[in-house]
Amino acid sequence: MSSASINSEKSMPIESKADLIAYMEKGSKPDRASWRIGSEHEKFIFYRPDYSPLAYEPEDNKPGIKTVLQAFVDRGWEPIQEKGKLIAAKQAGASITLEPGGQFELSGAPLKTIHNTCDETSTHLRLTREIGEELNIGFLGLGFHPTLKREDVPIMPKGRYGIMRSYMPKKGSMGLDMMLRTCTVQVNLDFASEADMVEKFRVSLALQPIATALFANSPVSERAQNGFKSLRSHVWTDTDPDRCGMLPFVFENGMGFERWVDYMLDVPMYFAYRNGVYIDASGQSFRDFMAGKLPALPGELPTLQDWEDHLTTVFPEVRLKTFLEMRGADGGSWSRLCALPAFWVGLLYDQTAQDAALDLIKDWSIEDMDSLRADTPRQGLNAQLKGRPLIDWAKEVLTISNTGLKNRQALSTSGETEQGFLSPLWDTVKTGETPADRIIRKLNTEWNGDYTKIFDQLSY
Repeated sequence: MSSASINSEKSMPIESKADLIAYMEKGSKPDRASWRIGSEHEKFIFYRPDYSPLAYEPEDNKPGIKTVLQAFVDRGWEPIQEKGKLIAAKQAGASITLEPGGQFELSGAPLKTIHNTCDETSTHLRLTREIGEELNIGFLGLGFHPTLKREDVPIMPKGRYGIMRSYMPKKGSMGLDMMLRTCTVQVNLDFASEADMVEKFRVSLALQPIATALFANSPVSERAQNGFKSLRSHVWTDTDPDRCGMLPFVFENGMGFERWVDYMLDVPMYFAYRNGVYIDASGQSFRDFMAGKLPALPGELPTLQDWEDHLTTVFPEVRLKTFLEMRGADGGSWSRLCALPAFWVGLLYDQTAQDAALDLIKDWSIEDMDSLRADTPRQGLNAQLKGRPLIDWAKEVLTISNTGLKNRQALSTSGETEQGFLSPLWDTVKTGETPADRIIRKLNTEWNGDYTKIFDQLSY
């Protein structure tokens, strides 16, 4: 389908809930050969001489975020602007976008294997390092900013973020921290059918705390140890109860595309986008929108583009669009950016592995999963589930994922499977030391409490 045809379809008014269900159903890909892997990661940018953040515009002799984006454009990336300001760039199916506090995100192209996604990530990071040397800046992979207070974070000039910044404090105490001071790594995966989507959703939602623990990498904030292994994960527990949480209905009979649509219709809106402008519709109802009664746009009906936009405004640990997004991991080191998609692809792109994962969680109650979700940000792999430490469960899950990657037989040009991308995670369960534990150990020993070492030692 041409881009013109796609845009035309997205601009058609939604006439009923059935249109929304049909849209979700279009995500099904019965042919496994068409399944792809989309990896994403965010990173903080800092000015090397003093470890300070970059504002959008250059100031004094210090580059701005705009300068960084322009450096990508100068190297062949296509610029994307909003109200005349450069806010993103795209190339070959991938895009670079800005999070609210200037966090830099790579959203990768849909690719076939972990070898491909890791090559894409590595190419991007080599380019960021080149640009970093040119501009005297660094890129840091961490779950939560280690030094900045909320009020010290520069604000990016994107309309939707202004609406969110105003609305967030009405719903929770940590929504602005989520926006301004966190970074994540995630992977987006396909499903064969509605039934397959439900299985994948249940497995990934139940096991997300294990990913959180394995990738925990935010034990420091405002130049102090904060008592968490993943403060980023904890932040989501008090961001907005209307659009976050464990989603018990996913495990109930009747879960499917229609149930997800019903959930999304009950989530309050943030905005609508018209003629290049974000219109504040925060707290308003998409159901009213479908009835032509949205206060922000009286008499107008939503389009499929409005629905796509609305789908981006919920933040559970797993999010359904026309694919599934795994959202439970802290940003981290180069190798772990490749390990996260490998972890989930191993579990969910081989039927034997998916069946084993389903069997593993079959006796977990919603109460078990809620408790684990609450405990993991602070306790990491020491959290308990059914009387066993989470590290033991993590070993079982890694074994299943490893089997799935072996069964896939997706080989590199040198004949290697994707199993090697799990190596950092195997090291974690063998030693019991997560990235967060390593930072704590280093700060308490060789770094001598010097928090700038985090920037010096852990940037890409």
